[in-house]
Amino acid sequence: MRPTDRPTPAASPSEPTAPTLLGRLARLGLVPQILIGLVAGIALAILAPSAAATVGFLGDMFVAALKAVAPVLVLVLVMASIAGHRHGEQTHIRPILLLYLIGTFSAALVAVVASTLFPSSLVLATENASLTPPGGIAEVLKGLALNVVDNPVNALLHGNYIGLLAWAVALGLAFRHAAESSRQMLADLSVALTSLVKRVIALAPIGIFGLVAGTLAEFGPRVLLDYLHLLAVLLGCMAFVALVVNPLIVWWQIRRNPYPLTLTCLRESGITAFFTRSSAANIPVNLQLCQRLKLHEETYSVAIPLGATINMAGAAITITVLTLAAVHTLGIQVDLLSSLLLSVVAAICACGASGVAGGSLLLIPLACALFGIPNAVAMQVVGVGFIIGILQDSAETALNSSTDILFTAAACEAQGDLPEPVV
Repeated sequence: MRPTDRPTPAASPSEPTAPTLLGRLARLGLVPQILIGLVAGIALAILAPSAAATVGFLGDMFVAALKAVAPVLVLVLVMASIAGHRHGEQTHIRPILLLYLIGTFSAALVAVVASTLFPSSLVLATENASLTPPGGIAEVLKGLALNVVDNPVNALLHGNYIGLLAWAVALGLAFRHAAESSRQMLADLSVALTSLVKRVIALAPIGIFGLVAGTLAEFGPRVLLDYLHLLAVLLGCMAFVALVVNPLIVWWQIRRNPYPLTLTCLRESGITAFFTRSSAANIPVNLQLCQRLKLHEETYSVAIPLGATINMAGAAITITVLTLAAVHTLGIQVDLLSSLLLSVVAAICACGASGVAGGSLLLIPLACALFGIPNAVAMQVVGVGFIIGILQDSAETALNSSTDILFTAAACEAQGDLPEPVV
């Protein structure tokens, strides 16, 4: 055979090929994917309402997946966190811990006031749910006490988050006296469950596509106005906490103008956290800023990682606002004492929020349980949270992470650990 007659060799399987559309979408971050799903759902509901109603089951599947994983996540995360605590670990950062707790509780109170002044409404399906709203604080406390002593298996099956939290705390304290290998097993299980939650949340673009398309097809475009109102309340609360409440707390500590330090933390830490959407991922940024502010390494090396876990003012706002939106939608009356109790529960829930994007949303059912809202309805609220999560979660993380370093620096200066003001 002459050289010119040789057949053209086939392309080697190892040769690079042009990326497919799905491949390109997979390489995008979660936020762009959610945005695409949101736009696609709106477009489908406008152009083909019948088809949009059909794909609504994708949203139902996403909510069902969240319902399946959230109770186990709460139980294991809290239990592993308490079991892994070392005696005396918080001794040198007690003032910072106090600021963390005050800031988180204050954020929940701000959210209660804002939700009362600007109530939000949601579209929730309650026809198949057994809704028995409490009549006042006495019934709330009675239901709380009964839920605390619930059987743990029953609590898992029925999504009783109050009972799960109680059992998680009790078992976590018991495991603190267990062998190191047992505590490590709990830590490994916590990591595994967090990885599983990340996989479920990775399906959020498809779930949101189904939720938006199905909801718009059934209730019309007015639902978008409800989402915008809810988002405005959330972002307004977070801005108020960042620019008013936190500076007041810092002034109480350092007795001078708090805004130079506040704005520095928002600029150096908050902006980065807004785009990373992870307090844990922003820890190196905060540690570097601590070095530039000349804080004591013995303090910030513990306070910053701890703050990324328990200092969750943004999460407290998210949990409170979305819970009260469900309460207002369902026509449940909330008195003053119930609001204060919700603030406490929201602050505790926020401290236990997982480190994954949208982790605070998975704790909303625990707060909803205070008002007798069934798990099936509460998980619909979680789905709404994922729809607005493009901005909500970014702003929440920015507030959480910037507050970590703000309160650490304020406490250091208040204790006289620094030769001069940090800013």
